[in-house]
Amino acid sequence: MSSPAAPTPGLSVQLYTVRAALAADLPGTLQRIADIGFRDVEPFGFVDQADAYLEGLAAAGLSAPSAHAALIGQDTAAAFAAAKRLGVQTLIDPMVDRALWTRREDVEQTARQLNEIAAAAAAHGLTVGYHNHWWETENRIDGATALEVLAGMLDDAVVLEVDTYWADVGGASAPELLRRLGDRVALIHVKDGPATQQNIDQTAVGSGTLDIPAILAAAPQARRVVELDDFAGDVFDAVRDSYAWMGANGGAA
Repeated sequence: MSSPAAPTPGLSVQLYTVRAALAADLPGTLQRIADIGFRDVEPFGFVDQADAYLEGLAAAGLSAPSAHAALIGQDTAAAFAAAKRLGVQTLIDPMVDRALWTRREDVEQTARQLNEIAAAAAAHGLTVGYHNHWWETENRIDGATALEVLAGMLDDAVVLEVDTYWADVGGASAPELLRRLGDRVALIHVKDGPATQQNIDQTAVGSGTLDIPAILAAAPQARRVVELDDFAGDVFDAVRDSYAWMGANGGAA
């Protein structure tokens, strides 16, 4: 086994990127991620696999400072308990249906739900956040992106994990959006490609059309999380190349 690359502080990877490998061999996949050099990961779908993740993360020497779990309308008690077991600090709701981003009233309802969940999570020492796709920036309400409308309605305790690729796909300049949102942004998903809605078009970070240096500079406070929703080749090659590019180009938060 090759030695892990030097770790890049503040750099994580969303494990949805390697979901097929995880389903086949969770501990082996976590070890492959650690061998690339990552020390942090962002799990998804972990609530019913907390035992397996707890063992696998420990064996690979990995931490999970953030994680994705459906929260709105779900059993948050189970999500909170599983997150605490894994040492998660920030729990991110990964998606609200795209039909609920065209009317201010629907965005207000989403904000109320996230605020209520965040208040409950605080009692467990957890922070709650929201992760966007393209429709939250594609839809405009009174001239502002629906994501920014949401941000203006959230309690200070609720953070955002801005998926910079989907923000661009939705028609918002990711660096400009990040600057407008400011410190509300606690994490960013860093991904690259030609900025289309086709997941398979995505590429290793640094090899697509997004201005990744400008994105990183626009959110110096945000934890960086590498992700690919899909990839046309061996996804571990893309993860490895993304890690190397981020390490060489100021990818640490």
